Amino acid sequence: MKPEPLYQAEVTLEIPFHDLDPAGYVWHGHYAKYLELARCELLKQFDYNYDAMTRSGFFWPVVDLQMRFIKPLRFGDRVIVHAALEEWEYRLRIEYLIRSATDGQRLTKASTVQVAVNASTGELCLRSPDILFERLGVPA
Repeated sequence: MKPEPLYQAEVTLEIPFHDLDPAGYVWHGHYAKYLELARCELLKQFDYNYDAMTRSGFFWPVVDLQMRFIKPLRFGDRVIVHAALEEWEYRLRIEYLIRSATDGQRLTKASTVQVAVNASTGELCLRSPDILFERLGVPA
């Protein structure tokens, strides 16, 4: 059994009309936006949002995005986007689940990987910076 994530967060959204493709489903590119909303809420949980990252001297670009579309989203659907921090020692790996706010049905699974980049040198950090461990409240 998988241990409980160190941090997790959720956002509830209603799918807007302007996110639809000509077939009436959410265009696949908008799913990344929904993940981002949940990720921002997750980062707030440990006081390390994007402003705090920049102030600490690091950028955290997304270097990998994986998505599994289970059932398409449509206009007016109310969904819950859940984000869970799964790894942090060398990278931020966050897993997501988008599910129906009505019946809890699983609609999309996803994950992202972000890596720390030193803002002043542009160099990739091979280990997460100490500030992240401090914000998470775990030993470095």
